[in-house]
Amino acid sequence: MKYTTYTRYLPELADTLNLQALLDQLADFLLQSGFAGGAYSHPFWGEFGEDESDRSLDALRQAILQALMDSGQLTPEMLKLLRGESTGDAARDADLERQLSELLDKIVQKLIDEGYLNVSEAPKVPSGQQPLFGPGGMAKEAAQQVQFNLTEKGIDFLGYRTLKHLLGSIGKSSFGAHETEHLATGVEAEAVSKQYEYGDTLNLDVNATLTNALQREGLGVPINLEYDDLMVHQAEYRSSSATVLMLDCSHSMILYGEDRFTPAKKVALALTHLIRTQFPGDTLRVVLFHDTAEEIPLAQLARAQVGPYHTNTAEGLKLSRRMLLSQRKDMRQIIMITDGKPSALTLPDGRIYVNSMGLDPQILQATYREVALCRRSGILINTFMLARDRSLVEFVKKVSAICRGKAYFTNTMTLGQFILIDFMRRKTRRVS
Repeated sequence: MKYTTYTRYLPELADTLNLQALLDQLADFLLQSGFAGGAYSHPFWGEFGEDESDRSLDALRQAILQALMDSGQLTPEMLKLLRGESTGDAARDADLERQLSELLDKIVQKLIDEGYLNVSEAPKVPSGQQPLFGPGGMAKEAAQQVQFNLTEKGIDFLGYRTLKHLLGSIGKSSFGAHETEHLATGVEAEAVSKQYEYGDTLNLDVNATLTNALQREGLGVPINLEYDDLMVHQAEYRSSSATVLMLDCSHSMILYGEDRFTPAKKVALALTHLIRTQFPGDTLRVVLFHDTAEEIPLAQLARAQVGPYHTNTAEGLKLSRRMLLSQRKDMRQIIMITDGKPSALTLPDGRIYVNSMGLDPQILQATYREVALCRRSGILINTFMLARDRSLVEFVKKVSAICRGKAYFTNTMTLGQFILIDFMRRKTRRVS
C-alpha cells in the first residue's frame, strides 16, 4: 500500500509578507520628488538641489529592506547582521546574507508579477572578464542600471491607500455625487414618480405603471400596457464636474528642508481614485506649472519632479482654462496647490520674463487677468497655499475675491484633508 506523509508547511518570509502593506510603506519612496535635471546653480541662490531620485532596482531593494526593518519583519539574526555584528559563525553569516538577498529579490519579483511595478531595461549579460557576483560584479551593476516604474495598477493602488488614510483622518464620510436642486430620473428614488418621457432612465415604478393600466382597462389578465402607462422613479439630478489640478513644481516646493511636492502628488492620486470609483461622470486632469506650464498624463504623475524653477501662475491658469472649456460639464473648477508668489510670465513673443524679487506688478496684472477670464468662463478657482507670508496671503485673497473661490492656508499634513472635504462637500467656506 502506498502511503503519503504530510509535514508541517513552514512558509518563507516572502510568502507571508503583506504586499499591499509594504507598498503603503514604500509610498514616499515610489513618489519621491527630486530636482529634474539634478543639482542647479542659480546666480542669486547659488547651488541647491540634489541629484535626481534614484529609481534603480538596487535603490528599491534598499527601500524594501528599510521598510522590513521598520516594521519588525526581519529575524533577530538578520537585524544583527545588518547592524554589522557577527553571529560568531562565518558560515552562518554568509547564509544569512544569502537569505536576505534572495528575500529582497523575491519581493521585487512579486511586485512585478502582481503588476504593481515594471522594469524599463533588462539586465546586461556579463563579459568574460567580469565576475557575475561579488563586489563590482555584473549582478550589482545590473541592479543599479535597471530602472523600475510604477504601473497603472500600482498608481491606482497608491491613490486608494492615500484616499483611505485621508478618509480615516477626516472621520466617517458618505460618498455621493454633486447634489443640485433639480430632479431627474436615476437609479435611486428620491421623489414621487413621473410619466416616462423619451430619454429618461428606465427606472420603472412598477406599482404606478400597473395602477395606470388597471385604471384604464379594469381588473383582468393579461394586463395590457401602453406607452402612456409607464411611470419612472425620480432622483435628484446629479451634475458632472470637470477638475484641473494645478500643481506648483517650482524649486521652492522641495527646498527649505520640506518636500511639499510629494504630498501634492499623493492628493492627486487620491482624487483620481475617488473620481474613478465614486464620480464616474467627472474628470480630473493635472497641470504642472513652473517657468511655463504643461499637462501631464496621470500615469506619469508618480515620476514628476520639481523644476524648472520659477512660478508662472498665469500660464498654468491659461492652460487649465482652455482644457476645461473643451469639456461639456455642468461644473468646472481649478484646484491650485502652490507655495509661492507668481515670479514668471510668458510674453507675447514667447520669451519668459522672470522676477523673483518681490511681487512684480506686471506679473501680478497678467495673473489677475487670467483669474478674471476664468470667472467669466464660469470656472471656480480654489487655492491651497502651503505658505503664510504676508504678501502671499494678500495675493491669494485677491485671487479668491476675483473668482469668488475659496482660499485654504494649509500645510503638507492637512493638505489632503482640506482638498478632499472641499471636493466632496462643495460648501462655501474659508479655512484660514
